[in-house]
Amino acid sequence: MIEKILIANRGEIALRVIKTCKALGIKTVAVYSDEDYNSLHVKQATEAYHIGEAAPAKSYLNQEKIIDVILSSGADAIHPGYGFLSENSDFASKCEKNKINFIGPSAASMDLCGDKMQCKDAMLKAKVPTVPGSPGLVKDVEEALKIANDISYPVLLKSVFGGGGRGIRLVTNDKELREGFETVTSESISAVGKSAIIVEN
Repeated sequence: MIEKILIANRGEIALRVIKTCKALGIKTVAVYSDEDYNSLHVKQATEAYHIGEAAPAKSYLNQEKIIDVILSSGADAIHPGYGFLSENSDFASKCEKNKINFIGPSAASMDLCGDKMQCKDAMLKAKVPTVPGSPGLVKDVEEALKIANDISYPVLLKSVFGGGGRGIRLVTNDKELREGFETVTSESISAVGKSAIIVEN
């Protein structure tokens, strides 16, 4: 049974987790940066630990520091909230290696879902309904145009490695698709060093 949870986040999401934990009789551990030392989540948690400078890279994204606080505070689990480390499979894997309960998907699940084509293939194998779209990666804009016209507009152009609103474009006609394909390709190369695009309704 979980008795103490570290919340690796701040603001509204941390307050929601604290409220729920209090209702369940679970102790909470807040973490905070220089900027957040006087924040409400710090005051409402059972315990609070300073984790670094105001910049998220030096505090809320500092995986080693957060794991150190989990281990030293005696927390049974970590709740990442959203954003920050919530979709970071490397962090989830480090938690697993340190026998820390990560409240969220496993590292393997995050890795699978981080690649939209692999994720869609897994859903199809599990007989989960999926939206119509390309059967695999789209080679070029001409193939994307053919698929879009076969399944009907509007369609989404998606980088299989995109996330957070990057590498995705809604297009409603051939002209927008040509322009969007170039943009999504560029964003994909910029983000992960390669272009891997799918088309979906």
